[in-house]
Amino acid sequence: MVARIEEKNDQHFWNFLFSILFALLLVLSIRYVMSAGLLPQGGIPLFDVLLMSLAIFRVTRLVVYDRITAFLRDIFLRSRTVRDAEGREVVERVSYINGPLRTIHDLLDCPWCVGVWVALATLFSYLVFSFAWYVIFLLAIAGAGSFLQVFSNMIGWKAELLKREAKERGTAQKDR
Repeated sequence: MVARIEEKNDQHFWNFLFSILFALLLVLSIRYVMSAGLLPQGGIPLFDVLLMSLAIFRVTRLVVYDRITAFLRDIFLRSRTVRDAEGREVVERVSYINGPLRTIHDLLDCPWCVGVWVALATLFSYLVFSFAWYVIFLLAIAGAGSFLQVFSNMIGWKAELLKREAKERGTAQKDR
């Protein structure tokens, strides 16, 4: 087992508080949907579940990885301008050591965490707002495209790796 050393931080309180906030939002949304009679009698169609899954995938990638939402993630980081070894000015971004800003940064940096929050918002929107289906459909199409892009990148990287390994094997055999 490898020991991990990191600076001491007491994030347990803030992590617990955000977990309680999520649970509270979940309970309140369930109560609202049930009391308003918005729960579908026959359940949610499988096609809509697939669409919501793709939409959640796309929004999660948008929040966690995409450059266009970096400004959102940067709100929860400390930044300063420094000069690098070559004299260029660069922006250094460092997460807070503890506190609510650290917890929010950790959440925004975790695709599994963001995915759960986005899933709650997506399902609630689907059940409560009739126009949400169109937004979910649009995001699902974008999610499918994003998934295909990630998948094709993986295939390309694997092909490049195999090509490099074959070239190295060929070079090694020539050296013998």
